[in-house]
Amino acid sequence: MSPALVFDLDGTLVDTAPDLLGALNAVLVGEGRRTVNLADLRHLVGHGARAMLAEAFKRTGAPAPADSLPALIDDFIAHYRVHIADESRPFAGVESTLETLSHVARLGVLTNKPDELAGPLLTHVGLAKYFGVIHGAGRFSYVKPDRRVFEHVVDELGGTGAGALMIGDSATDVATARAAGVPVVLLSYGYTPEPAHTLGADAVIDRFADLPRAIRQLLA
Repeated sequence: MSPALVFDLDGTLVDTAPDLLGALNAVLVGEGRRTVNLADLRHLVGHGARAMLAEAFKRTGAPAPADSLPALIDDFIAHYRVHIADESRPFAGVESTLETLSHVARLGVLTNKPDELAGPLLTHVGLAKYFGVIHGAGRFSYVKPDRRVFEHVVDELGGTGAGALMIGDSATDVATARAAGVPVVLLSYGYTPEPAHTLGADAVIDRFADLPRAIRQLLA
């Protein structure tokens, strides 16, 4: 059976930081705060709206009261949903490499991005057609790095974990792979605050186009 390749989304397949920052700044302006720049918060992109909002409020004045965060998150998601792919683009080499891999492997997406946003984003940037499964947060009560969500994706792709592999950009992706007992490849250009080569992946690559070679080496 062909291998099951399970991809993270933000920071791995698509550079989503500009539109996430746009939603964040819309919330800040609505609350009378100054805007923040991408350098301030790029490392938090993969940690979700709550973490981004909490850090942005600390950087622009008093922390956001805990009881106000749910409404702020709702505002963030509402803005982001409308502007989900204004500036977000696949990273260099992603589409052509996915096209190549789709002929020799089963491809799926496993992201902690809300499920109702992951599919539309991939559709907007033209990548949804390559994936048999797109699995975001909210479908179950658990998310990455819980091994069960990885196993769900592999099951939905129609096979066992034998020959499966995780491709991501963060410590969470490494932890997911370790929990599932599969190899993991990290892209060095992602959103992790720690250098990718320090996270314990089986392989770290700088270009998405180098992924087929890394996969062949790890699954040989």
